[in-house]
Formats: sequence, structure tokens, C-alpha cells
Amino acid sequence: MDDERLFEGPADLHLHSTQSDGTDAPADVMRAAHRHGLRIAALTDHDTAAGWAEAAEAAASLGMMFVPGMEMSARDDWRSVHVLAYLFDPDDEQLRAMTERVRTSRLERARMISDRIARDFDLEWEDILAQTSDGATVGRPHIADALVARGHVQDRDEAFRGILSPRSPYYVALFAPDPVTAVRLIVAAGGVPILAHPAGRAGPFPTPLVNRMLDAGLAGFELGHRDNTAAGIRQLESLVAERDLIVTGSSDYHGLGKPNMPGEHTTAPAMVERILAAGHGSAPVYP
Repeated sequence: MDDERLFEGPADLHLHSTQSDGTDAPADVMRAAHRHGLRIAALTDHDTAAGWAEAAEAAASLGMMFVPGMEMSARDDWRSVHVLAYLFDPDDEQLRAMTERVRTSRLERARMISDRIARDFDLEWEDILAQTSDGATVGRPHIADALVARGHVQDRDEAFRGILSPRSPYYVALFAPDPVTAVRLIVAAGGVPILAHPAGRAGPFPTPLVNRMLDAGLAGFELGHRDNTAAGIRQLESLVAERDLIVTGSSDYHGLGKPNMPGEHTTAPAMVERILAAGHGSAPVYP
């Protein structure tokens, strides 16, 4: 394939599979992306690259370009921070050790939350395991799905607004590195870090934190996302212009787990090209 065709078609760089908290297998995520008109897609499961091979094979067979990715968990005080990582080396020892620690913490946390909920609701650990696929780390979305299956809530959104809310007595915090450490680990592994949905309803990130992340190598912001607010986007756009940052747009597709649909936000070809030029830990897969 010649270079003129590499960036044809819309690009969605934030999609989840059953390897984390999506409901579609990695190959099916790529098929869904293709049905919605996408021609460039990234699989960005939480703290894992386990679905890359399956997704890449499916994407290539559909004539799509696959961009290896991950959504890395981080935490700043009470705030959960997600950093999208593209084209990193999945075998980098330090990054791999950190993501394995986060996944272990997520499993332990899920069991603790499950035990607390079971005191007041008819819910067993086996109900939660039934909502996961082989190889996936159990997390709050799977608990939400089990609560739906048991009839305690109508959908994931209701579960996260109530029983699984950080304000709930059943809540247990997840271990995760601070955001600056997450950025440094991604960069050291040859990856390109982008701050996911940075202008959400929780309010703007503290300016000193954003500046520290940028100084550590944060490459840009995911400004195209349904959870971002208009005011938050405007605030970050000035920083984008000042620092010449990468801007992405993505769906954050989770299959049936969220209403988000592939391609509802997309990333401009020039920005895809900048990500591909900056990442060197792994390579995109072309059809």
C-alpha cells in the first residue's frame, strides 16, 4: 500500500473489547468500527495489550489500519485519570510491571466491592465472573453487568450513579500510579501519551498537574469525546495552540456497555500522522 492511502478514511482511536470492560471480542470491535465507516482504529483496553493480535488481524482483513493502543489507569488524589497510550512497546519491563500491578489491584478491588454489596443485595462472585470473558480482568463494569442481570439496576449507568459510585459505602479505591508517572512510563516505552476525555463533568484538571504531565511528555488531549464539556474544551484549546499539541477525537466504544458508537468522534488525518511519527515502541498494522 502506498503512503497516499495510509490515512484515508475516518479514524477512531479509543475502542474497548472484552479484554477489559467492553462487550465485543477484539475482532468484533474492528468489525463494528468498519460497519460504522471507520478505516483507522485503535484498540485501547484498560491496562492491557492482550487484544492487539486479534484486533490487528481482523482490521487488516477488512482493509483497515490498526493502531496499537491502551488506556492506562492513573490517579491524582480523588480523581481517576486515564492516559491513552499509542505505539508503545508492550514488553517494556517497567510499563508492564505497572500495568500488571494495576490489573491485580483491580481484581482484588472487585472482590472487595462484591463482598460489600453482597451484604445488602443478592449478588455472588460467580454472578460477576459470568459477565467476563477469558483473560479479562474483573472490574466495576462487570459488577455493574451482574447487578443488571440480577435485576438490581436497569443498566450500567444506574449502577455507576448509585451502588458503584465513589460516594457509595461499597466503593473501594483502585491502586494506580500518579498521572506524571504514567506519562513517563509510556514515553520510556516508546509510546505516545494522550490525556483521555480531559474536559469531563468532574471539572478541569488542575493546571499544575497538566503542566507537569506535559513536561513529562504528554503529547496532547482527546478533545473529541462525548463526556467533554464545551467550556472545558475551550480552556484546553488555548494550551493546544500554545504548545502545538496533538488533538484526537474518539468514541470510547464499549459495545453494549455504553451508548457510545464507533466514529461518533474521529481524529483528523494530520493528527493520526503525528502519532504515527512520534511512536516507536510498536508499529501500526496496515492491510
